[in-house]
Amino acid sequence: MTYVQMLEKLRFRTAVLVMSVGLLATNFSLAEPVVSGLPDFTKLVEANRAAVVNIGTTSKRPAPSERRESPHGQPTPEGGPGDDSALQDFFRRFFGEEPPSGYSPSEPHASLGSGFIISDDGYVISNFHVVKDAQEIVVRLSDRREYIATVVGTDPRSDIAVLKVEAEKPLPVLQLGKSSTLRVGEWVLAIGSPFGFDHSVTAGIVSAKGRSLPNENYVPFIQTDVAINPGNSGGPLFNLNGEVVGVNSQIYSRTGGFMGLSFAIPIDVVMNVYTQLRENGAVTRGWLGVLIQDVTRELADSFKMKKPHGALVSKVLADSPAAEAGFKVGDVIVKFNGHEIDTSAELPPIVGTAPIGKKSPVEVVREGATKQLEVVLGILPSDDQLNLANPGQPKSKNQIERINALVRDLTTTEREQLKLSGAAGVLVEGVEPGPALDAGIQRGDIILQLNSKSVESVAGLKSLIDALKPNTNVPVLIQRQGGPLFMAMKIPAGG
Repeated sequence: MTYVQMLEKLRFRTAVLVMSVGLLATNFSLAEPVVSGLPDFTKLVEANRAAVVNIGTTSKRPAPSERRESPHGQPTPEGGPGDDSALQDFFRRFFGEEPPSGYSPSEPHASLGSGFIISDDGYVISNFHVVKDAQEIVVRLSDRREYIATVVGTDPRSDIAVLKVEAEKPLPVLQLGKSSTLRVGEWVLAIGSPFGFDHSVTAGIVSAKGRSLPNENYVPFIQTDVAINPGNSGGPLFNLNGEVVGVNSQIYSRTGGFMGLSFAIPIDVVMNVYTQLRENGAVTRGWLGVLIQDVTRELADSFKMKKPHGALVSKVLADSPAAEAGFKVGDVIVKFNGHEIDTSAELPPIVGTAPIGKKSPVEVVREGATKQLEVVLGILPSDDQLNLANPGQPKSKNQIERINALVRDLTTTEREQLKLSGAAGVLVEGVEPGPALDAGIQRGDIILQLNSKSVESVAGLKSLIDALKPNTNVPVLIQRQGGPLFMAMKIPAGG
């Protein structure tokens, strides 16, 4: 073999070797795992869990005749801290039994919630419903240090409470973000104590922003699919930068347990409330003095509007800022203080945070034409004062002792919004341990029928219940989240 032939043979073998290595490398690269792109939360949790606290409270259960607002919104409560149903549900779900025989709703009881440290000198943020009626509040850190907390102030309308603990050294704190820059689809993470399991971590995404919930007019909630359960209330919601963007507060459920819908109070709202509570011990909000509703397609057409948007004024309260500014029934508020109003739910939070005592520009649609108004907002009155200023609304709220439920008549506007036919239906405002709770009736339910008879008013419901014999099961037809649902309720002996 000549030198040239040997050289050509060597070149051929080299080429084959290179091709083999290339194919091997290609196969190897295909075998490599595909990076999923999912975030790693470990560093975020390690850096922030020390400033998340467990909150334990001891309180005396109110008498059945006392009104107790469900802290978790409508139509189905979270069953969170301080709620008997949460304890009963815990034992049923995890142990297959009822609470211990020694448990008595009338005796002092303990409940759990969450919170987080906002300043190193001991200020803590949590939910109002976590500490409501508490006789003693214990804040426990991740390192098991415990402190007795005092209440600096609470704001039921936003469900925020500010607590204070006295520590021997500066405490760890969390960094705050801006809920206004939060984007739908963004990853978020919660740390809390569901069912008392301290510092549990759950994650999900932002499902929506600016959600309005029944009876929660002043909070544009952040909706997420983060798993929130009883005990998570008051805990922080983080973005991927480790910044707090919300306070976990409520869930929306047909069963009382987590079903993929949880709601957090935006940190921008929280900090406004926190600052006022810390400086003044109370929260003031702007007050316009109107009753509003959404604009439907048919209403928009009747008002000669190109599309349905804005907040339709259905009533102007006497001697209110709106009355003094010249608002009229039938006005559609489409812009307030520079903010576009798309739905009626967007107006209350904007009015609540607008400057009090100063002129705010308002744009309304009146009789098909755009009109500019200026209003000087007042201070939002208490609920009792608002009821006195609005005598046209039903005020019949009654505790029906035999079933341990608080109910009231519905307004005409509520009937229209709930799409109730005729005059049937009363609203459940609260339930205590008893026949109604055992049947599964919850705050926010509309009782339509009892024992196959139409329920048209609180007085009518009382009459129907009074006529029932003890130890009988009767069907109850309710409306929940727009759908009808039958339940069986047993009237106890001696009831």
